[in-house]
Amino acid sequence: MARRETWVYIAGPYTHGDVAENVHNACLTWKALWDAGYVPICPHWTHMQHIIEPMTYDRWLEYDTFLLSVCHAVLRIPGPSDGADKEVEMATQIEIPVFFNMQSLVDTLPPNADEQSR
Repeated sequence: MARRETWVYIAGPYTHGDVAENVHNACLTWKALWDAGYVPICPHWTHMQHIIEPMTYDRWLEYDTFLLSVCHAVLRIPGPSDGADKEVEMATQIEIPVFFNMQSLVDTLPPNADEQSR
């Protein structure tokens, strides 16, 4: 099994629109990234944790910010989202590349890129 080295944060809608559909789409993106050889980070999975033990938006944002900070790239999936737009802005500020489709991610940052600066 090849060693997975490139961590990709999935930024996309959560509360805007249907939450279940948004989580579903993020999970499909996770699967596509995993199948392509990346280490996908899906903050949408915290949906289940939030059902069990709710936290404030600010606490979730703190958690998501930490996850984003240890990733090599961000994949912004389609759909309106103030939160995902903030994550894109944050990634840009800390010089983490942001991609808006899988193909540009794969073309620019292969799954086993030898970039472990984070």
